[in-house]
Amino acid sequence: MAEAEIRFEREGIEGIIPIGSYLGDALRRFGIKHYDKCSEEHDCVVDVIKGADLLSPPTAEESAGLSKGATRQRLACHARIEREGEIVVMTHEPKEEPKPQETEGEHYRKQFAELPLDQKISELVKLEALALGETVSYIINSPFAIFEKVGDVMAGFGMKLEKQAKEAQRPAEHTTETGSTKRTAKKKKSQTDQK
Repeated sequence: MAEAEIRFEREGIEGIIPIGSYLGDALRRFGIKHYDKCSEEHDCVVDVIKGADLLSPPTAEESAGLSKGATRQRLACHARIEREGEIVVMTHEPKEEPKPQETEGEHYRKQFAELPLDQKISELVKLEALALGETVSYIINSPFAIFEKVGDVMAGFGMKLEKQAKEAQRPAEHTTETGSTKRTAKKKKSQTDQK
């Protein structure tokens, strides 16, 4: 299998990658985190310092989306390695991801950790009282919810039995297909008219 040597300057990582792979595949394979997936905005732009001639020609999307004067820039998800040789790539500075906002639970946990022992015990007793109150309320209200569900099931069962009883009382002609029902009804009417 034909292979190319690849080096990522910023990260100081180098290795071998099979011909036919994309630069994006190489970035993922070597664990370069901020290039682990490419979005529709193509945040996978890299600069090819050496070996650009070993890559596939720029795609129409690359030509349209990248800066006109930046001849070394390529989209890692579009640049396929086509020939053997050495490729040197400079990745861009990773974008700093915004820190996730602290949730209410995490904030409470931090405050709790800072409390002295006697206040921690007091807070735990309060929480236990709240949990006990909610548990008792749930237990008291559960039978009503169960009776409501049982009532719904029984009502549905009763309606089904009532429908079956009504259908059983109907004449056989009315329980067959609509077309034959009409013909049977016409025959009976004509027989009654003749008598």
